[in-house]
Amino acid sequence: MNPLPRDLTRTTLGVLFIGALILASFFILRPFLPALVWAVMVVVPTWSLMLALQKKLWGRRSLAIAVMTLILLLLLVAPLSMGIIALVENADRLLGWGRWLAEFQVPPPPDWVTGLPLVGERLAGFWRQVAAAGIEGFAARLAPYASDATTWLLGELGQFGMLVVQFFLIVLLAAVLYAGGEDAAAWVRRFGLRLAGERGEQAVVLAGQAIRGVALGVVVTAVVQSVLGGIGLALAGVPLAGMLTALMFMLCIAQLGPTLVLIPAMIWVFWSGDTGWGSFLLVWTIFVGTLDNFLRPYLIKKGADLPLLLIFAGVLGGMLSMGLIGIFVGPVLLAVTYTLLNAWVGDGMGSATPPADPPR
Repeated sequence: MNPLPRDLTRTTLGVLFIGALILASFFILRPFLPALVWAVMVVVPTWSLMLALQKKLWGRRSLAIAVMTLILLLLLVAPLSMGIIALVENADRLLGWGRWLAEFQVPPPPDWVTGLPLVGERLAGFWRQVAAAGIEGFAARLAPYASDATTWLLGELGQFGMLVVQFFLIVLLAAVLYAGGEDAAAWVRRFGLRLAGERGEQAVVLAGQAIRGVALGVVVTAVVQSVLGGIGLALAGVPLAGMLTALMFMLCIAQLGPTLVLIPAMIWVFWSGDTGWGSFLLVWTIFVGTLDNFLRPYLIKKGADLPLLLIFAGVLGGMLSMGLIGIFVGPVLLAVTYTLLNAWVGDGMGSATPPADPPR
């Protein structure tokens, strides 16, 4: 019996209809996609922690989810709230600093600045220019840049309410994923198996390993550097150490490092005349600023056995192209692509290793 001939029109319309459904679903869910991606990036690395909590809480998943949700609220919402409270509480101090800066007279450069190797003369010359022009003249030169910065800051402050909503949405979606994580993981693995067979299932597992490795390498390193930097600022007596610690954490997540905060703080301590604590903060800045060169590679290799250059390229390229969410999405995409290409080349050659030299 001959099989029925294929209906090309029906097949084409079916594919178009499915594509339209997927596209329409994407537009409907688009407002929730960033929060969903962040929730996945949070749940995958912390899944083992949630299971450990579940064992300690008499095997009750609901109690473990409640504890994890509370931890996420403290980590996401509490720092933002503390930063706003710190700004409000120190509003008078900030205004006083502004008035003091407007009336401040820049002294001539000390002799040790001129004696610095390589940059001493240029730095002293720039210092004399600022001292001659005064704060008002120097501010006039920076006015165009300040205008652009003010416009950007106002635009970011306008999104503050949406940022808080996104944080709460991330926590809510993470709680849902904690509740049904096994079913979701099984579905994703079945989807990969259905899409590309065994290679597809391996790609799904690899994506989870890449997320875990990047979370360990990027986030844990950022937490360690910002906490150590904040301890150094507090010991040296730098004001607003808590707010500066939160700023260091954001800079570390963005791969800019904590030195953008520590170096100005160190200069301020030296300027205040406290040479002892300034020297301590100098040594502490060198230690904290270079810590990621050793800690991050170790943590990334511990979470995912992938080339370190591949992970770094994914982190930096993803951040530049997609923002903060690209820190996680970029390495996952590169890791899956790298592994699938390796598998395809290995299958085509019969082996992933090069053949031996022919006998002579």
